[in-house]
Amino acid sequence: MKTTFRFEKLDVWNRAANLTLPLLSFADQLEDMKRFRFAEQLRSAVLSITNNIAEGSGSASNKEFAHFVNIARRSTFEVVNMLLVFERQGICSRELIEPWLAELESISRMLEAFRKRLASSIRQILSALCSLL
Repeated sequence: MKTTFRFEKLDVWNRAANLTLPLLSFADQLEDMKRFRFAEQLRSAVLSITNNIAEGSGSASNKEFAHFVNIARRSTFEVVNMLLVFERQGICSRELIEPWLAELESISRMLEAFRKRLASSIRQILSALCSLL
């Protein structure tokens, strides 16, 4: 029987995991260019997106899960920043990073919508509890 974790069922985690593969390959290319620190930082930020979604999915509450989703979203911005700086430094072209930037923007929007949905469910629960008092 195959084990499936909660986060594996999330579209946003799957989209981020699919994007992780080419970005990790790009980090390998950065290492080949002797840009070791850039490669390390990119790997860390890219993995932080899926890691935080996964970690948050194991939370005991939606509030805590929403916190981890927000961290994942902030990591998308970190990756975007690095790609844009790499482009400005002439390390890569806009044509190379544009599809990644578009996907990161989409993932960021998905994460924000998911965070809001988690926060909304918290408010609904609190509202229901307050009406009982």
